[in-house]
Amino acid sequence: MEVIKNQIDDLNIELTISLKGEDYAEREKKRLAAYRRNADFKGFRKGMVPPQLVKKIYGDQALYEAVNGIVSEELEKFITDNDLHILGEPIASESQKENEWKDGSDFEFKFDLGLSPDINLELSKEDKVPYYKINVTEDAKAKMKESIFKQYGQLEEGEAAGEDDYVVVDFKQGETVVEGAYVAVNKVEGTAKKKFLGAKVDDKFDVDVTKAFTNETDRASMLKMKKEDLAAMEPKWKATVVNVKTFVPATECQETYDKVFGKDEVKTPEEFDAKIAGRLEANYKQESDYRLSQDLRKYLVDKAGVQVPESFLKRWLYETNKEKFSKEDVDKEFDAFLGDFRWQLVRGYLMKKFDLKIEDKDMVEAAKAYASYQYAMYGMGNVPEQFITDAAMNILKDERQLRNIEESVENEKVIAAVKENVTLQNKRISEAKFRELK
Repeated sequence: MEVIKNQIDDLNIELTISLKGEDYAEREKKRLAAYRRNADFKGFRKGMVPPQLVKKIYGDQALYEAVNGIVSEELEKFITDNDLHILGEPIASESQKENEWKDGSDFEFKFDLGLSPDINLELSKEDKVPYYKINVTEDAKAKMKESIFKQYGQLEEGEAAGEDDYVVVDFKQGETVVEGAYVAVNKVEGTAKKKFLGAKVDDKFDVDVTKAFTNETDRASMLKMKKEDLAAMEPKWKATVVNVKTFVPATECQETYDKVFGKDEVKTPEEFDAKIAGRLEANYKQESDYRLSQDLRKYLVDKAGVQVPESFLKRWLYETNKEKFSKEDVDKEFDAFLGDFRWQLVRGYLMKKFDLKIEDKDMVEAAKAYASYQYAMYGMGNVPEQFITDAAMNILKDERQLRNIEESVENEKVIAAVKENVTLQNKRISEAKFRELK
């Protein structure tokens, strides 16, 4: 047996493992003996099947297992003995030739190994990264107030339908009648919108529903029937307006204050203004912190000058995912993958450098925060603590979500440690300018 290392460059090795018949003969013999012990053929007692028959049936499989077992062991031994830190897994070299799988034949296997780069990253207060603080303006406060008033507004009786209003319609086609269908004027498409815009009670007109409401699911829901039933109907319906609902925003008053902030938490316009400013500052801080994490990530990766075996990684990605992705898919997403991959390497280095550890409590707290966020997305802000805890435990049982949570925690720990070791340059900036940052 022969193992030959070909160091292509600092990050790529081609490894050739050559076997002769005598290198795998004994292992092949043992594999055949194992098959014979367990072989259950009619006419023969278990374990007494003639060796020639066992080899005829299981010979190819025993040969394959023997050869691949030795190759796998030698590959692992080479990596361990040479203390190699490889990326992904070894893959068959592009120069690999087809072996003839025949008992007693010589075999040659070529593998490509991608090596993890050495990273040496020193940080000090001389490293400066901007931290943007967004100014709270009167215009921003006015926009947030307007948004809140819309959020807590309600539908009231109207006369002529406006762009943001609803029209309650009875649809009729032959003997089929759909009563009380709500139509959002701003969702109507095509020329039919002119019929709904300005519509009043008792107005009648024809509507081609396939052109006015192009989303089939929404169309079927509006007409209160299944998609297959709707498909059997003609597209033109007679519409009769039975009501117009106008959206009226909430007004600034004690009732609205109580709805938004809780009873008697806010009692004056000045207190309302202060609450709005506080919300904006909290929102802006989240955005600034996220921007800082992205800027720090880029700064650290650039400073580390991380070089990786790109060609190897691209091939490895394809080989390990070719049942899911084409080479074109891998090419398309490779730059994004490479950015994340470089950051993973730097992040792992910094975890060790700063002796950072992820503890169970970190995972639980992160999972609970994620569960709270999910509830909030559905408008559920005051969920009992036990519900949050139970949801977090379920999240941590899911392997994919567990990995995501772990990565998030690692990111937070590394960014927090880096912030203590570099200089953050506070920069005041307008919201408009912040949005323009690349």
